[in-house]
Amino acid sequence: MKQRSSFFSRINLMVFILFSVIVFGISVYSIFIIRDLREKEAGRMTVFAAAMKFLQDEDQGDPRMLELVQQIIISNDNIPIIVTDTQGIPISDYIRNIPDNVKSNPQKLQERLQSMKKSYPPIKLQISNKNTQYLYFDNSDLMNNLRYYPFVLGLFVLSYLLFSFWFLRTIKKTDEGYLWAGLAKETAHQIGTPLSSMIGWIEILKMDCENHEGVLEMEKDIQRLTTISERFSKIGSVAEVNEKNLCETLDLNYHYLKSRISKKVDFQLHLPNSRVYVPHNRILINWAIENLVKNAVDAMKGEGTLTIVLTVKGKQAVIDITDSGSGMSARNARMIFKPGYSTKKRGWGLGLSLAKRAVSEYHKGEIKVWHTEIGKGTTFRIILKPLIDKF
Repeated sequence: MKQRSSFFSRINLMVFILFSVIVFGISVYSIFIIRDLREKEAGRMTVFAAAMKFLQDEDQGDPRMLELVQQIIISNDNIPIIVTDTQGIPISDYIRNIPDNVKSNPQKLQERLQSMKKSYPPIKLQISNKNTQYLYFDNSDLMNNLRYYPFVLGLFVLSYLLFSFWFLRTIKKTDEGYLWAGLAKETAHQIGTPLSSMIGWIEILKMDCENHEGVLEMEKDIQRLTTISERFSKIGSVAEVNEKNLCETLDLNYHYLKSRISKKVDFQLHLPNSRVYVPHNRILINWAIENLVKNAVDAMKGEGTLTIVLTVKGKQAVIDITDSGSGMSARNARMIFKPGYSTKKRGWGLGLSLAKRAVSEYHKGEIKVWHTEIGKGTTFRIILKPLIDKF
């Protein structure tokens, strides 16, 4: 299962890298195109400058040439132009494609002129020996808009890729959810059939020796199997979340688990003095805590200190389960709740993932590795909310 998942992860990564390279290539190509257009606009301004010089010359030559030059000047209806004298003062007759509010305001006109100086070097117009002018120009509005095109395109395609990646992962998680729900319900169904028969047989045995120790223990185990069956049957269904005292739920679960874990584990439960009412499903909360406790006992190799502490913080009920076990790496802490992930040689890696589902999906709470340190232990934290005021 892990190898197959890893294979598909590599495929997804390769596809994502491929599309990223394509996006990068398109963006770079667009930048080259825009640079080429920018150079062509500068070339047009060189021709425009020559046309202006021709118009201001005293000897203009052929009238047909004059008409052509005028057409060249008139055709520029999008590139901003400011012509200045040698002192840098704009010549009002030669200000083109500049907004009226800028042309009429000397300060704004100077600011625009300074901006043009940064964009392109001015073109010198030597009208005569005593008359020199400088033509300043800037990018057209179309060119300015095109400058941002590669970045907008890249952002759009990247957003599309991220959305596609998220969508595919969501579908995968949905499919996995249906798979786990179907597996859990089938397990509950398969357990339920022999369990009904066992309940009947235990009632027969109780008729002959009702208080026999073996019969009593068998009855406890059957009750336990019934609880397990109920847990699995609730996966994929809408579980009832009743308003119950969380202290009572934890206390019952604690005494049940205490009698079934190693005597070498110093197992403690700390509860607040007052009751804590939180909407929860007792079966599912017990299941989540049991999985965390079993995981802690395994981490301690059956020997150490294990504590469950319930505290109230604002409108939240916080359950901390702390062990003195081997701790875990940061990577394991991030992956520990993923279905199929396990640090043990034996195991399916389902216990903690189901615990997370019970807390997150059915109770809208949180479950996480609150603290862990290699060789010193781990603290798991469950957060349930909101609290219910009881008077």
